Amino acid sequence: MDRRTFLKTTAGAGAIVATGGLATPAISQNAAAKTLRFVPQANLANFDPIWTTQYVVRNASVLVWDTLYGFDEDLTPQRQMVESEENSSDGLTWTFRLRPGLKFHDGAPVLAKDVTASLARWCVRDSMGQMIKALQQELTAVDDRTVKWVLKKPFPKMLLALGKNSTPMAFIMPERIAKTDPFKQIDEYIGSGPMKFVRGDWVPGAKAAFEKFADYISRQEKASWLAGGKNMLVDRIEWVIMPDPATASAALQNGEVDWWENPITDLVPLLRKNRNISVDIADPLGNIGAFRMNHLHPPFNDVKVRRAVLMALDQEEYMRALVGDDTALWKTLPGYFTPGTPLYTEEGGEILKGKRDLAAAKRLLAESSYKGEPVTCVVAQDQPITKAQGDVTAELLKRLGMNVDFVATDWGTVGQRRALKSPPGQGGWGMFHTWHAGADCVNPAVYIAIRATGDGAWFGWPNVPAVETEVDAWFAAKNLDEEKAAIKRLNKAALDSVVYAPTGFFLGYQAWRKNVNGIVKGPIPFPWDVSKTA
Repeated sequence: MDRRTFLKTTAGAGAIVATGGLATPAISQNAAAKTLRFVPQANLANFDPIWTTQYVVRNASVLVWDTLYGFDEDLTPQRQMVESEENSSDGLTWTFRLRPGLKFHDGAPVLAKDVTASLARWCVRDSMGQMIKALQQELTAVDDRTVKWVLKKPFPKMLLALGKNSTPMAFIMPERIAKTDPFKQIDEYIGSGPMKFVRGDWVPGAKAAFEKFADYISRQEKASWLAGGKNMLVDRIEWVIMPDPATASAALQNGEVDWWENPITDLVPLLRKNRNISVDIADPLGNIGAFRMNHLHPPFNDVKVRRAVLMALDQEEYMRALVGDDTALWKTLPGYFTPGTPLYTEEGGEILKGKRDLAAAKRLLAESSYKGEPVTCVVAQDQPITKAQGDVTAELLKRLGMNVDFVATDWGTVGQRRALKSPPGQGGWGMFHTWHAGADCVNPAVYIAIRATGDGAWFGWPNVPAVETEVDAWFAAKNLDEEKAAIKRLNKAALDSVVYAPTGFFLGYQAWRKNVNGIVKGPIPFPWDVSKTA
């Protein structure tokens, strides 16, 4: 029995087994209507949105911590915690005024000193934050509600940096928590967002819970992604960790859970047959698959090895393994930027186009410094997106003649291990798989994976000055034509040096029971304005 048949059979069987049982009393029905049970994309193994860039942590964090600004559905930053802002005529001084009455979950008021400490910690780990910090003259709390950020040179994209939904986001924490070393995880989860984290209910690998924060002051504007009013219509959200897709499918069909973030494509036809379930594309901007290589250590510190992989890599093979045969859901991608957006380009993408040339790739590998050492492939098995890609990669590298050290693990462990800069044989890694939301790949400001600043870059730590030159050119561009020209050069430079290997563009699904209302499309499962009837 193949994988697809097995999944459909077990999911259907689970639904049949659980259809029996007694009617739920009315009081329990009312309580159930106030609790939203959600199956996230992966286990919440850690909970520090500055220390890690995993989407599962970001998605939980938007419940607990708020931001000064938030992207709306047009990718435009809008005021969130901020009441007003002012930029001086010379562009050097930004002044932010907080909204009155903001409180943390422990009852303490949100003060400007909390903001300055939070921004200082965020700047260390975020690529845009690093750019701002390099220009910073001072970051100070003028009074309890006023923050002043003085720069040595103008930074026109300040609001974009503070409002972006790409990781790590500039979440605001109490000063005592924000003073934690940015390379160490926090151990207290107090924010000022619409939900409180229920620490006592957190069982990594099983569940996490969030309860409505009664003192949250929502904005009056209509909600749009991370902007506007974050009105919580349920009292409690329970994250139910279900790494097995068949189990999650059965639970959704049975009514044991209400909303599944990322059902795999194989199970969508089965879910659609259930009259109590809705299925739709999660985000029209889709995702870009990523084969991330460690530029610090052999073998991928040699660009010839990285290019040999790119020459042999078949994106169609990856996409069919990941999404299936419906070509409306995926496409090959000879570049890094989101298809259909203004900066999309295929400049320099010839290496990823056309028939794959394994023989040429083997010759290039033979010319490289690779001497048969193990390639440590760290692959999360509890995340369908990474598992499917990892299986294809293991076979690809073997066909190339590489010695594959396949480390099957979980997504939480990948999140911790990929932060290590030690050599692969000493606890480090050679490559891992991930994916990037299309909303995070529309321009260099929000695209952490394209940056190539060496030690300051995202995991893999590529150091490619030619890429950073074009990033600077994009930031300095005076119009869209200049931006496009810079991005064409950037795309080529990034592919020439293989900052990372894109495995293709794909769309994903989300599914929910029809007694749940208010679910919208986007890169994050936005819980505000989501309601549930018994």
